[in-house]
Amino acid sequence: MEYTQIIYDVADNIATITLNRPEKLNAFTGTMMYEIIDAFDQVDADDDVRAVIVTGAGRAFCAGADLSGAGGETFAEGGSDVQTKTGVPRDGGGMVSLRIFECTKPVIGAINGASVGVGVTMTLPMDFRLASEHAKFGFVFARRGIVPEACSSYFLPRIVGISQATEWCYTGRVFPADEALAGGLVRSVHAGDALLEAARAIATEIAQNTAPVSVALTRQMLWRMLGADHPMQAHRVDSRGILSRGSSDDAREGVTSFLEKRDPVYPIKVSDGLPDIFPDYVEPTFD
Repeated sequence: MEYTQIIYDVADNIATITLNRPEKLNAFTGTMMYEIIDAFDQVDADDDVRAVIVTGAGRAFCAGADLSGAGGETFAEGGSDVQTKTGVPRDGGGMVSLRIFECTKPVIGAINGASVGVGVTMTLPMDFRLASEHAKFGFVFARRGIVPEACSSYFLPRIVGISQATEWCYTGRVFPADEALAGGLVRSVHAGDALLEAARAIATEIAQNTAPVSVALTRQMLWRMLGADHPMQAHRVDSRGILSRGSSDDAREGVTSFLEKRDPVYPIKVSDGLPDIFPDYVEPTFD
């Protein structure tokens, strides 16, 4: 796919996806939706990619849905042109969030400016969110006469707690980076020119020191177990994971490199396939 609204770049085992409509504050469109999804398909298919950074071009991260085309009818037809069996259009932001959720590589949001509406909800399934000191956030849906989307009713309370989530969503107000940090929405706040460097430092630490398959499985374990109703479910998954990974060449390399005091070179790639350690997991469908 030729990209017109994002930039996709890979360097030093890190993929960077840049939302690229700076003249529109990177406002979200259907085209951007499909391009982001395609970019994450590339991420998963490329074993050289060990981590992903998502950021915005110019002075914004993403100012929300582009309202300039249809105006008051922007949300009238639903969130996308993808229809379900029941005729309900799927929410486009949700399609992006689900694709990020399913990614096999860690995802880091480098939020460089305004992050409002879908511009903030699409970051919730990312593993880390770092913010510029100039960033602003807003779950503004109630102020637009709609409701939160992009699976944010699932992700947001799990990240910041229900009380903080309700305050931000009920009021719909825009708030600064320091409040996002205090509320647990972002990991850290940085000077604007230091933001990408900080994001790359985390991505590089992952890329240089960890086994790709272990990270991919760990990402699934942590996210999926958020919905578990008893720790025994986690124990069953952990036990299967330890058995599968413990007998692998990756585990042998991890232990040997540690004992030999050298950098590890893990032989198993994500594209080789992930072991099934979730035998009872059924992928939900939208019908």
